Amino acid sequence: MSTIPDDADVPASRASASPASSSPVEPVVPGAVDVPSGRPAAVPTPEPGDPGLARLSLNQATVKYWSLTQAVDGCLRAGVPAIGVWREPVAEMGLARAASLLRRSGLRVSSHCRAGFLTRPDRAAALEDNRRAIDEAAELGAPCLVMVLGGMPDGDRDLVGIRERAADALAELVPYALQRGIRLALEPLHPMFCADRAVLSTLGQALDLAERFDAAAVGVVVDAYHVWWDPQVWEQIARAGAGGRIASFQACDWELPIPADALLGRGMVGDGHADVRALRRAVDAAGYDGDIEVEIFNERVWAADGDDVIATLARRHVQYVL
Repeated sequence: MSTIPDDADVPASRASASPASSSPVEPVVPGAVDVPSGRPAAVPTPEPGDPGLARLSLNQATVKYWSLTQAVDGCLRAGVPAIGVWREPVAEMGLARAASLLRRSGLRVSSHCRAGFLTRPDRAAALEDNRRAIDEAAELGAPCLVMVLGGMPDGDRDLVGIRERAADALAELVPYALQRGIRLALEPLHPMFCADRAVLSTLGQALDLAERFDAAAVGVVVDAYHVWWDPQVWEQIARAGAGGRIASFQACDWELPIPADALLGRGMVGDGHADVRALRRAVDAAGYDGDIEVEIFNERVWAADGDDVIATLARRHVQYVL
C-alpha cells in the first residue's frame, strides 16, 4: 500500500489495457464488460449474498474519486460486505460522521489506511500524526492501521540506520496502539519504492521488525502487488502465519508496461502477471481467514464508472482469487 496520488491526470476516455499474454481464453458473458480493459466479461457478476463475496473488501483507493458515502453505497449495491477506508476521505467527511456512516451501513471495516512514514526528519510530528491515525482507526472500528514505514530522507544514504530509527519510533507507538486496541500492520513495498516510500522491501524484512513486538500489537500486510515477485514469499507467508502476524491480505495485479508513475501500475486481478490465487491460498493455509481487500492505483480504473469497477473486481475475485 502507498499514498493515493492527487495529481494524476484522469483521461476522458477509457483506454484499453493489454491482457497478460498468459491469460487463458474464457467464455464470454453477454452484456457485461470488464473495466478498464473493455473486454467482455468471462463470468457472471456475483449477486449480493453470493458466498463468493463473503470475504471481499473494497479498498477505497480503488474508487479514488468517490466520496466515502459513494463508496459505502457502491458496496451495498453490489453486496460487497467490507471496505478499507483512507484517512483523507474520512477527514473530508469528519471522523464522527464517517464512523456513524460505517456503523449504520453494516459494512465491516477491513483496514484504515495509512500511517507510518516514521523516517521523516521531524520525529515528533511523525509520532503525533500516527497517534491521530490510531485514534481514527479505533473510532472507525478498523482492526488494523496499515503502515508504510517511509523512505530515505534527502541526502541520507544510511539505509540500515534509517530502518533502525524507524523501528525505534515504532516502539514508541506500540503501547499506545495496544491501549486503543489497534494492530499496526507493516506493509513492505516493492524495492523500487525503497528510496521514496518504504525502506521495508520484503515480507521477511517486515516480519523481522514486527517480531520485536507482541503479535497483537504489530502484524504485516501481504499485498500481492508488492510481494508476488519474491522467491521467498511462500516461506515468509508461512512464517507470518505461524506467528499470527498476517493482519491484512490485499489483491491486485502487476501490469506491464510500468507507467511513468510506477505507483499507478496496479491492475485488475487477471490483467497482469501475479498469481494472486496462489498467494491467497498461501495466506489461507497460514491461518488467515480475514477480508481480501482489492486495492488498485490506476488512472484508467479511476476514470471508469465506480459501479462498473466494483462489478469487475467482484467477477475477477471469483474468477482469479478464490
